[in-house]
Amino acid sequence: MIMKSDSQVQQDVIAELDWEPSVNAAQIGVEVKDGVVTLAGHVASYAEKWDAERAAQRVAGVKALAIEIDVTLPGASRRNDVDIARSVDNVLEWMTSLPTGRVKVMVEGGWITLSGEVDWQYQRQAAADGVRHLMGVTGVSDEIAIRPKVSLCALKSDIEAALTRRAKADAQRISVKVAGADVTLSGTVDSWSERELARHAAWGTPGVWNVVDNITVTY
Repeated sequence: MIMKSDSQVQQDVIAELDWEPSVNAAQIGVEVKDGVVTLAGHVASYAEKWDAERAAQRVAGVKALAIEIDVTLPGASRRNDVDIARSVDNVLEWMTSLPTGRVKVMVEGGWITLSGEVDWQYQRQAAADGVRHLMGVTGVSDEIAIRPKVSLCALKSDIEAALTRRAKADAQRISVKVAGADVTLSGTVDSWSERELARHAAWGTPGVWNVVDNITVTY
């Protein structure tokens, strides 16, 4: 596989940010050293910051991201913490994927912290995704825990089978270790998307509480 130079990765990240309609690319600077991309600048919402991060991750050759983007809310978007907390509560209450009353909310300086317990990773992800785009939000910390409800005796084989189904090219190079409800993934893959597929396969297995991602992306 052809290795990209830092200058090529930089050009590709800039082009991807410019292509992403939810991001004002003119407000974000891009630097690259040894495949590590640094995004810096100011954006008008936390959702835009999140979308910029996701856009950079889509680019082949990006080994890691350093985020130095500040969220600077325009006057019309500023809200007090009480209003944001009420909005978050309303959003979570109306989400059919979440068990009622299991997610707790704290807001400080526009930064939302979610805690509590759910049964599945997709429920935890849905909670964070549901509040990320609310007006006035400057950041989201996801501290929701996952409590396993099923036997973990077949967990390792289930994850390995899922990896084979979803990431066939890289499945043999990924090692899976299980300690209780904690899963550690290690090995190498050829792209960031394959790494995300492996993580998704692990998180999608019943009983998984925590996933440690030690997978290395090689180009």
